[in-house]
This record gives sequence, C-alpha cells and structure tokens, in this order.
Amino acid sequence: MSYQTLTVEQQGHIKLIRFNRPARANAINYEMLVELEACAFALRDDAHTRVVIFTGEGRHFCSGADLDDESLFAGPLVLKRRRLQAGARAIRALQGIDQITLAAWNGAAMGGGACFATAMDFRIGAADCFMQYPEIDIGVNLTWQSLPLITHLVGPARAKRLVAGGERVMAPTLLDWGVLEAIAPTDELLTHALAFAERYVNKPPVAVQMIKQSVNQIVSALDQGLFHMDADQNLLTRQTDDHLEAVAAYRGKRPPRFSGD
Repeated sequence: MSYQTLTVEQQGHIKLIRFNRPARANAINYEMLVELEACAFALRDDAHTRVVIFTGEGRHFCSGADLDDESLFAGPLVLKRRRLQAGARAIRALQGIDQITLAAWNGAAMGGGACFATAMDFRIGAADCFMQYPEIDIGVNLTWQSLPLITHLVGPARAKRLVAGGERVMAPTLLDWGVLEAIAPTDELLTHALAFAERYVNKPPVAVQMIKQSVNQIVSALDQGLFHMDADQNLLTRQTDDHLEAVAAYRGKRPPRFSGD
C-alpha cells in the first residue's frame, strides 16, 4: 500500500515508519490518521517484522494537529463525532500492533504527536526532543483516549502538570520522569534506535509479543471504560466561550480572559 503522509522502509526484521509532512512539522491531518490506522493494521499479516520504529521526517517527530485542516470539523454533528474519533482509532491501532514499537523521537512531540509517542512501547529521544500538550491553552481537553497513556508513564501529578498546565518538558526531564528510555545525540538518533531495536529482534517473537500484550492489558484494563466519551467532551469544550476567547487571544498574541463559560 502506498501512503501520502507516511513512508515505510524495511531493514531486516525492523520496519521504519516516518511521519512524512516535514513542511508542516509532520502536523496531523485527517489523512494521516486514516493512513496510520491502515498501516498498523497491515502489520497484522507481517510475520517478518519484529520491531517497528516510528520517527519524523525532517526536524520534528510530530507537531500535533494541523490547525489548517478543517476536515475533522466539517459537516453535520453526526459526522464530526465520527471524524473526531479518528484520532482514538489511530491510537488504539498503534497500541494494538503485535510487534514491539519504538519512537525515535526527534524535536517536537506536541498534542497528538505526544499521544503517538506515548502509545508506543519505548521511546528513544534526541537531545533536542521535547513534549507539550497545548490543548489546554485553546480551551479544550486532551482527547484521543490518550490521557491514561501519559498518566501511566509519569503518574497523576506530573500528568496534570503536562495536560492541565501545558508545561513544555525537555529531554533530560523526560528521561528523569521515565518517558524516555535513553537520550541520543540528535544526529545519531536513528543509529541508537536501531541498536535498541536489535535487542528485541533477537528475542523469540511469539513470547515477546504475548508478554507485551499481557503487560498492556494489566495497565490499561479500565482505560476504554473511562475514556470512551473524550471526543464528545472535546466537541463540548469547543462550544464554550472560553475556547473562543483562547483562540482569539492566541491569534491576537494577548493574554486570555477566561470566564468559566
């Protein structure tokens, strides 16, 4: 299958997938979500691949939602609800990949890009990598059923700092908090990621994949039951005066004045 927003390369038992919209800092449009889900599903019939590495083409891993892509919010409400759930479907597809997954994290992972990174089994960060969830600053909640992912990694207080506080966290702190397995020099990121991947290439794949699935079930058993409505919550927050004020303040480069409505 050919993709418009992804590139796929095979290196022995390792599949390297790049987010491929570098002119937009690999920002996520609706097409990327659809293609990412399809790419993840295609791995089900791939017995040769044992590790899948995701990275970003160009300077950044993924800068989050493409604010110029209006397709997620086009049409009647019934269609908006379905399209807004495309992100959650892509995240579930990433989590459902049988093979070990690894983010070779270059530059920014913001919003949905941070959701992608946290949906993977491991993360190797470049020295210049950072994470930020900017949704709060435009008056909306984190969606895509991804709040549990960062909470599992860093714990509730730090998750609140990231998601409710919108803090930008750099590579050394991400390593300290357990988000990253290691930090690599920016120009050697892929070399370090491939070396990390080889550990799992050389393990028995059936046992590895069953262990991965069991661990994921242990830590995420309640996630789907608690977060199935976050897309609807996102639609609700987008109707608030505070959301409109946040967007206006962002575009006007001024402090927002929130009312709670």
